[in-house]
Amino acid sequence: MISIDLSGKTALVTGASGQLGRVMAKTLAAAGANVILHCFKNHEYAASLSREIAALNVKTMTVSADVGKTESVFAMKDEIEKEGMMPDIIVNNAVIQYSWTDILSQDIKDFESQFYSCVMQNVNMAKAFVPEMIKKGYGRVIGINTECAIQCLPGQGAYASAKRGMDGIIRVLAKEVGQYGITVNQVAPGWTISDNDRKNHSEVRPSDIKIPLRRRGSDQEVANAVLFLASDLASYITGAYLPVCGGNVIPAI
Repeated sequence: MISIDLSGKTALVTGASGQLGRVMAKTLAAAGANVILHCFKNHEYAASLSREIAALNVKTMTVSADVGKTESVFAMKDEIEKEGMMPDIIVNNAVIQYSWTDILSQDIKDFESQFYSCVMQNVNMAKAFVPEMIKKGYGRVIGINTECAIQCLPGQGAYASAKRGMDGIIRVLAKEVGQYGITVNQVAPGWTISDNDRKNHSEVRPSDIKIPLRRRGSDQEVANAVLFLASDLASYITGAYLPVCGGNVIPAI
């Protein structure tokens, strides 16, 4: 029987208190990984999540940083290093929510905030944590992208442009650090059911849904893809953009 065992590995999940991040963190911990939980504002939930993960008999700690700011990410790195928990796996999941509207109406600040949260997060996290991975000759970098990067639908301007910029960073990084045994990949969720949906009873699955699999995905299904890419089952996969969207977008060759 094949199983995924991340015992002895440490994972850092940014935006771990978010709807998808919390499930990714718990899934990695369930596979035996020690987990560093990053949050920016939701400290109360992060502390609760840390207690839940500690019950799985793995190490955990919570940290805070503005992932769009280099000095903040490096301060977080110093805190983690002091605890002796430098990550083997980083999951760049943190995101800034904003109002979606057409490009002509969108506030310029929305484009800037999306650039910092999507592009600069991945730059800053790489600069802070990949050098240690290079020393060890091992690492996993997983960026959480979106199906919107392919869709580019009306109203997605700020988000899609930033996520497409993130895609470029991830692809270049994959080619730059592969020689050191580090894989760099992306998971791109689609219309995903999360805890908020369950709480609000909004797990809508309309009969005329256009997604090829004819249903919405779940947060656990997204986390499963992250777990796979974090594991040795994906040891020869790098530079991939993996949609978890039921076939709603299908990258072409």
